[in-house]
Amino acid sequence: MTLTFRLADAGDVPAVVGLLADDMLGQNREQGELAVYLAAFAAMQDEGANHLIIGEMAGEIVACYQITYISGLSLSAARRAQIEGVRVASHLRGQGVGAALIHDAEDRARAAGCGLLQFTTNKARGQAHRFYDRLGFTASHIGYKKSL
Repeated sequence: MTLTFRLADAGDVPAVVGLLADDMLGQNREQGELAVYLAAFAAMQDEGANHLIIGEMAGEIVACYQITYISGLSLSAARRAQIEGVRVASHLRGQGVGAALIHDAEDRARAAGCGLLQFTTNKARGQAHRFYDRLGFTASHIGYKKSL
């Protein structure tokens, strides 16, 4: 089957929420009302440089990620792409979908003039860390978060 990636639309949000919840960490934290997710999607659309990407196979949404393009002054004014919410349907993990997803993100980042692709990943995701290592990413920074 062919895997294709495209920009999401509001009709894709329920399936994406399902992917976010189909995860060891997401199963307990993705329990909000659909209206909240739809409002967040609308806000992302309004921002212009913040996109939800979905991967489809045979008409089924099987992967997703969010990509945000960030202009900045550091690293000689390098533009960067930040990815978040990277998910692959549990029944397809280990079959190359994740690698295709990351390659799609890299292609989109390059096309947007980015010189760096970055993300954070939860410390509990050991398998994901090995996956990112294999794809050539470097765990170069320590990330911090603070709930507000």
